Order: sequence, then structure tokens, then C-alpha cells
Amino acid sequence: MNLGSQIVHRLQARSPLIFSRFGYIVMATKEKPVESAIRKKLTEELKPAHLDVINESHMHNVPKGAEMHFKVVVISDKFEGIPLLKRHQLVNTALKDELAGPVHALSIVAKTPDQWEQSNHAVGKSPPCRGGAGL
Repeated sequence: MNLGSQIVHRLQARSPLIFSRFGYIVMATKEKPVESAIRKKLTEELKPAHLDVINESHMHNVPKGAEMHFKVVVISDKFEGIPLLKRHQLVNTALKDELAGPVHALSIVAKTPDQWEQSNHAVGKSPPCRGGAGL
């Protein structure tokens, strides 16, 4: 086992908050309870091949460190043959407690592994905050 593999193995043994993102290993260093709950519930419910939980709260007029606006990228075999609306419903159902409480906004990208590969792992940029008034 090379040094990189040893480090990854040790980190994985210490923390469930390690995830793959663009081929790199990233470890959450600050306590993020809402993000962690989202990650845990989606992992348990949908068994994703790939999962990104992106806190976009910083793009909005909220206190620093807030966990209110998220984008999730969920790539799962469980989406095979299921229409996009039903995929979103599956994600929303898994996160019903968060959506009833601390999460104000949730953007969802829900694809099958084949769709993910065909899209070259593209995730659209979220629009800027419009301030919550004057829509």
C-alpha cells in the first residue's frame, strides 16, 4: 500500500465525513450539522454512486456560517427508469425534517450514473440571490 492509500485509509477510519469530489479526498473540518444530516440521509436512502452536498448559504443574505441554502448532486442507480419529478420527490422525502426546519432552499441534481457520465459531470451554476423580494 502506497503512502497516499495509507493516508486515505487512516482518514476514512477516523471520520464518516470524508467523501470523493472530483477524484480528491476532502474531509470536513468544521462541524456542519445540517450538511452532515443531509449527507447521511441521502447516503442511507439512495445509496449514491456520487454525492455532493454544497452549502450555498454564503450566496445569500444570511449570517456567516449559516446552513440554510443547499445544492445536492445525487447520482444513484435508484433513479433508473424514474422521471425527474419523482427523483426530486425521493430526495425531498429523505430530507423532510431538514426542509421543515433549517433548510430554506434546496436545489437538486438527480441523475443516473449513465446520465452523469454523459453530462461529463456537469453541474449548472446556481443563480445569484435576488434578495427574497420583488420576484
